[in-house]
Amino acid sequence: MEVILIRDVPNLGKEGERKKVAGGYARNYLIPRGLAVPATESNLKAWQEKQRVLQQKAEQLRQKAREYAERLNGQRVTIIGRTAPNSTKLFGAVTADHIADAIQEHFGLKIDKRKIHLDNPIRTVGTHTVHIRWEPGIEAELTVEVEGQSG
Repeated sequence: MEVILIRDVPNLGKEGERKKVAGGYARNYLIPRGLAVPATESNLKAWQEKQRVLQQKAEQLRQKAREYAERLNGQRVTIIGRTAPNSTKLFGAVTADHIADAIQEHFGLKIDKRKIHLDNPIRTVGTHTVHIRWEPGIEAELTVEVEGQSG
């Protein structure tokens, strides 16, 4: 029996692939669990239409990411952290979440904190370079100025 995989199935295939499997495996396992649908003409057409829509959405997201990258690349954002008097070490750390909030505040762009790549959280006052990576080839380099405030 031929099926179209709706989700990735270990040891069988990836989402969207058309596979030939045993009838019992398809009827008793794959189809009831929503992992696959029979490879009929109507299901093939529906799957192709779904794939086309998903590709359009992905391209729109890529275009939005390119615009964000162009707008943020080389920019500077300032974050104020608490320090002890006469010290450059922060109480706590500046994380990707803090940087995402600062970007939204300064530029009005909502960035997922998982796109912001820090080797380690920023724990000192000063200038730090941060990379924002949406996907391979779409990246921005942002300068984060951390200023200390006693208190």
